[in-house]
Amino acid sequence: MKIALIGASGFVGSAVLKEAVARHHDVIGLARNPDKIENTPRVTARKADVNDTKALADAIDGAEVVIAAYVGPRGTSDIYAVHRAGSASIIEAAKTAGKRILIVGGAGSLVAPDGSQFVDSEQFPKEYKDESLAARDVLADVQKEATLDWTFLSPPFVLTPGERSGQYRRGLDNPVFNEKGESTITTSDLAVAVVDEIEKPQHSRKRFTVGY
Repeated sequence: MKIALIGASGFVGSAVLKEAVARHHDVIGLARNPDKIENTPRVTARKADVNDTKALADAIDGAEVVIAAYVGPRGTSDIYAVHRAGSASIIEAAKTAGKRILIVGGAGSLVAPDGSQFVDSEQFPKEYKDESLAARDVLADVQKEATLDWTFLSPPFVLTPGERSGQYRRGLDNPVFNEKGESTITTSDLAVAVVDEIEKPQHSRKRFTVGY
């Protein structure tokens, strides 16, 4: 399978790239700085401006499916607006190119037992609030799409570098907690879940989440 991976040099994207290549997929790796993308025989690194919708649609046109591991540049004064605009352009590019897309979003929009979303809690970390609000609204945007074949993956609350176990559990709108009450996974195992969904789709036009 040929995959277009937006954000291929990032925290999540680089792990997804490694997992996809290990499974013998060909990857068009797209990033602001393509020099940071791991150079392997199965990877074609390309520079991408997510806000240039036409160029992005052209870049992903040769792929069968798109994975968007995009996060607006952290430290930006208006991360909410930047992330929403970039994500809207990615969604439009996928529609233009007629591609299935899996968006790696945020955990803040996951639903608590009382029905509220965690991002609305007073305990939610302020440093991630605007980014999480943007990701929640991206989910709302994509849910309104009438024809796009989309999947939205919310990671657990704690996402850390770590080894690949190949093990995880799935949920839908509620977080997946382990026996210690933790919502966590490594980037390597999140990447396993991403590529599993690409290979054998189970959540077309749905949001899902994972955790140990």
